[in-house]
Amino acid sequence: MKVLIIDDEDDIRSVAALSLGILGGIEVVEAESGQDGINKAASEKPDVILLDMMMPEMDGPSTLIALRNNLDTNMIPVIFLTARAMTSEMEKLKLMGAKGILTKPFDPTALASQVKAILEAN
Repeated sequence: MKVLIIDDEDDIRSVAALSLGILGGIEVVEAESGQDGINKAASEKPDVILLDMMMPEMDGPSTLIALRNNLDTNMIPVIFLTARAMTSEMEKLKLMGAKGILTKPFDPTALASQVKAILEAN
């Protein structure tokens, strides 16, 4: 499995990449912005995208819309990573096409299994 992590925080990307790679045996590609993530999603063809909700310039929802409007990326499942896990926001993200939402801070030892569980449930 290949996961693309789109997050503007280096620390979050590093921890997620290490936990997915070492503990989950998952190939990881990293992107530091929404636009970088869109480009890498099109070229790398990941199995799933972990997308930060709040980023400068292009936030998570805007990035998701751009991914859904691109024929090369519109079918890639997206799981949001957010520190703001309000029920109304979570419902809105799911209506936009998100497969799931994981809250920050996430448990590095459980991240790979959580991603796999969301993909299997949908």
